[in-house]
Amino acid sequence: MIRLPLRVRVTLASAASIAVILGALSFFLYARLQAELTRAADASMRTRADAIASSVGRAETGGFDTPDIGSAGFAQILSPTGRLEMSRGFRGPVLSAAALRAIREPQFVNLPAARGKPALRVFVLPNAEGHRLIVVTGASLAEVGRTLDSLQLLLETAGPAALALACLVAWLLAGAALRPVERMRREAAAISVIEPSRRLPVPGTNDEVARLGTTLNSLLDRLQRGIEREQRLLDDASHELRTPLSILKAELDLSLSRAREPHELEAALRSASEETDRLARLAEDLLVLSRARAGGFRIHRMSTSLRELLGRACAGHQARATDRGARIEWTAPAVEVMVDPMRLRQALDNLLDNAIQYGPRARGLIRAEATVAGDVVTITMDNTGPGFADDLLPTAFDAFVRGGHGVVPHPGAGLGLAIVRAVAQAHAGTATAENVPGGARLTLTLALDAAPVPGASVRS
Repeated sequence: MIRLPLRVRVTLASAASIAVILGALSFFLYARLQAELTRAADASMRTRADAIASSVGRAETGGFDTPDIGSAGFAQILSPTGRLEMSRGFRGPVLSAAALRAIREPQFVNLPAARGKPALRVFVLPNAEGHRLIVVTGASLAEVGRTLDSLQLLLETAGPAALALACLVAWLLAGAALRPVERMRREAAAISVIEPSRRLPVPGTNDEVARLGTTLNSLLDRLQRGIEREQRLLDDASHELRTPLSILKAELDLSLSRAREPHELEAALRSASEETDRLARLAEDLLVLSRARAGGFRIHRMSTSLRELLGRACAGHQARATDRGARIEWTAPAVEVMVDPMRLRQALDNLLDNAIQYGPRARGLIRAEATVAGDVVTITMDNTGPGFADDLLPTAFDAFVRGGHGVVPHPGAGLGLAIVRAVAQAHAGTATAENVPGGARLTLTLALDAAPVPGASVRS
């Protein structure tokens, strides 16, 4: 189906609306004028009839006083048998004896044109002034018809001209209204990746078009920020992948450069294996983040012991925390919750790894606490130390963000907390970071009975 341009559609819609309005107005004007002309003629005929009736019996024998009947009017006095007693402006009785006998009260009668005579409208006043005489006054409808024909010709001539003028005005107004939209369209077509900072021209009218331009510019701002984040993610990922690949390549090249002792080959292979593991973890983390961004991060909810899950996670990191001179304390209620245990364990491991890495090396304390309130699980991870740098708090959960606790930057890829947030969002929850007296706190919330997020599945 062919779609007409918006300007054409607006003009056609305006033309149709104006045509309907003009037609209705013309019909009303025509009917109103016809009614007014008829009413004026009726009033004149009734007045003449009353004047003639009042003169019956006062005039001399054989004559009657009659008012001015005008060029288009006539007046007659008839006997009940239809005999013509007086007539002015019309020859012969206007009504037959049979028609006169059927009239008992004053009334108006329309007589159609016949035998070259025009159509007439007459007023019949029987028993004028108590005499057995009938007064008839009337006028030809030709004058009314000519007046109405003139009006009809005027409407048929002026109506299309007014409609054409209205269409032209509608065309010009639609063009003026859509001109800012066309400018925005051309500017939008010119925006490219090369010039992502270009924005649409917004008219200073503060109307719907201006608000549309402002909204589209806000959308372009968000798209630009998204593109910049994706570009930074790509650059950071490339950098993170290059380091283990370079080490892996160097280890293999060194092993092949000359004959090696078995223990040397074993050490090279172990180093290569570690770098391969690092690459595998990085690839898995990137895949998780990519799926989370695309809405395809799937979780599988099942009944899970919150105390057992948190306890295993803390026990798994206790040795590493001890090596750094810290200890882990944890508390959790003995309840079953509907979560994805594998993904939640991944998030807990990342939270603990972050707390150990950035906590103090001596007499440090890491405290994990899980609580359940209604349909929300809240897990807090506190660690003593200097806390987050102020400029890091807003971006602590972004990908490839590292360092910031006032210590040496983390040697990892900086994806741990980004995955924590992805796991929280997949469970319809949140992840936040804040500084508290004596250290830092990371908070993870999970919705238990919330509807699954797009891409998530649930099983029990």
